[in-house]
Amino acid sequence: MHDRLSITLNVNGEERAIMVHPRDTLLSVLRDTLDLTGTKEACGTGECGSCTVLMDGMAVLACLTLAVEAEGKNIITIEGLSKNGKLNTLQEAFIAYGAVQCGFCTPGMLLSATALLSANPNPSRQDIQKALEGNICRCTGYNKIIEAIESVRGKK
Repeated sequence: MHDRLSITLNVNGEERAIMVHPRDTLLSVLRDTLDLTGTKEACGTGECGSCTVLMDGMAVLACLTLAVEAEGKNIITIEGLSKNGKLNTLQEAFIAYGAVQCGFCTPGMLLSATALLSANPNPSRQDIQKALEGNICRCTGYNKIIEAIESVRGKK
């Protein structure tokens, strides 16, 4: 059995010193150690996108990322998108456009879209579809999600 390691993660702007096993995933640390359960655990194999978080602004799958790989990186989870209890523009658009149903895929969709909009504030519909390729939604059929993202193009 491997010994535990002490690492420091910057999650949602807060430094967190924790002990992890070398093989602990970022997903398990976020959910089980830091109690940030907005990041969803679904397939565990990187196929569904439910566990998407931002790492230094890039969308990554937390189920495939080792926690030790995240040390020194800036991690944003769904809990970190709102500020002072106020939803951001993209979150508001998801609500306004009915882009949420069961909500299980929503955190991953929002974080994937956030990464896209940070890199490309005015993406085409095709750009949006490409950015969401790794995110599976079993409820909405994607149209409302894409429309919500399109509605915030060019806005901060």
